[in-house]
Amino acid sequence: MKAPDTPKSRKPLHYGWIIVFTGVAVLFACIGLGRFAIGMLLPSMGLSLNLNYSQMGFIGTGNFMGYMASVLFSGMVAARLGARNTIFMGLLLVGITMALISQTMTFFQVLLLYTITGMGTGLANMPLMGLISHWFLKSTRGRAAGTMLSGNGLAIVFAGVFVPWINGAAGSGGWRIAWISMGLISLVVAAAALVLLRNDPAQKGLDPLGENTGSQVVKDGTGRRVSGKASQGTMVYLGCIYLCFGATYSVYVTFIVTALVNDHGFGEGAAGSFWAVVGALSIFSGPLFGGLSDRIGRRNGLMIAYLLFVLAYTLAAAPLPELFLYASIILFGLIVWSIPTIMSAAVGDYMGPAQAVRALGFITLFFGAGQIAGPAMAGFLADVTGSFSAGFWLCAGLTGLAAILSFFLKPSAAETFLKSS
Repeated sequence: MKAPDTPKSRKPLHYGWIIVFTGVAVLFACIGLGRFAIGMLLPSMGLSLNLNYSQMGFIGTGNFMGYMASVLFSGMVAARLGARNTIFMGLLLVGITMALISQTMTFFQVLLLYTITGMGTGLANMPLMGLISHWFLKSTRGRAAGTMLSGNGLAIVFAGVFVPWINGAAGSGGWRIAWISMGLISLVVAAAALVLLRNDPAQKGLDPLGENTGSQVVKDGTGRRVSGKASQGTMVYLGCIYLCFGATYSVYVTFIVTALVNDHGFGEGAAGSFWAVVGALSIFSGPLFGGLSDRIGRRNGLMIAYLLFVLAYTLAAAPLPELFLYASIILFGLIVWSIPTIMSAAVGDYMGPAQAVRALGFITLFFGAGQIAGPAMAGFLADVTGSFSAGFWLCAGLTGLAAILSFFLKPSAAETFLKSS
C-alpha cells in the first residue's frame, strides 16, 4: 500500500537542528559534566583528599587554564582536521581524564588530570559553537546557539541529582563512582558526535537555515553587500566584556554548593537539589536570551543579562535571610547561559561565518583569563575571611562594570545599516 503524500505545507526538519541537538549532547558532556559537575563533587572530594579552599579553587583554575590553552590551537586543529573530528578528539580527552580522576589519591593528580579535561573541553566546545555560524543565518543564530547551550543545564540537573544519590549509596567513595560514570557518558557522546555532526550545510546539499537578512546578505541602495568585518579593537572590547563573565560565573558554579554547605549549613542533598534547580532553569536561559538578542540586538541583550547577574551575585553575598539566597540561585539559573549565547551569535554578526571560529577563539582568550583568575581569587578570599561573601561581592562589581561596557558596544555594520534604512 502506498504511503500517503506528505502535505506540501509540512517542511522536513532542517539538518541544522540535528547539529543543534547533537551539540546539546556534546555540551552536556564536555562542559556540563566536564566543568559544572565539579561544584557538586568538591565537598566530598575535599573531605576524602583533605583539600583546603585554595586547593579547590586551583583545581577549577587548572581546568580553565587547560581550556584556555586549547583555545590557542583549537582553530588550527579544526582547520586541518575539520570541526567534527576535532570535537570527537576533545570528547575523548574529556571522557578518559574524568574516568582517571576517579582513581586519584592526591591534589596534584586531580589538578593535572582536570587541567587536561579542560583542554578536551576547549577542543570540543570551540569548533562546535563555530558551527552555528555555518548552519544558521543571523535571524536564527541566537536561538540556535541558545538551544545548544541548554545541554549545560541538563548536565547540572543530572549532577545535582546523581552525585548526592551516589554519595548516599556508596558513602565516602561515591565521588569516585561519579567521575568514572561521567567519563563513560562522555565517551558515548563522542561516538554519537562522530556519526551525526557535519562541518558545513553543503555536505548535506543544504543552505544555512534562516531568513536572508542581517550582516550576511544586507545590501545598500546600489546593491553592494553590507557585511564589513569588525575591527580588531571591537573584538578586544567584546573580549573585555566576556572576561567579566568568565571571572564571575566560574566563581559561582565552583563554590555555590560549597558555600551552601559550609557557610549556610545546608546538607549535601539539599544543596544538590538547589544545584539541580539551577540546571533546570538554565535549560531555558540560552534560548530565552538568544531569541531576545535576535530581536533587540546583542548590545541590549548583554546589558540586560549583566544587570541581572549583578542582582544575583549581590543576593548571594549580602547577609540577608535565606529567602534571598534562594532568589539568587533561581535568578542565576535563568540567566547563566545568556552571555555565551549572545557572544556566540555576536561574533558571527561582526565577523561573518568564515571568521567566526577564529573570532570566537580570540574573545574566549579573555573569557578564559577571567576563569583562571576568578576561582583562585575567590578561594583565597574564602580562606582569609572564612566565607565566600567577599568573592560574590567581587562578582557583583565586575558584572556591573560589564553592563557599563556593554552600553558603549558598537553595533555591527549590518545593524547600523538596518537602523538607518
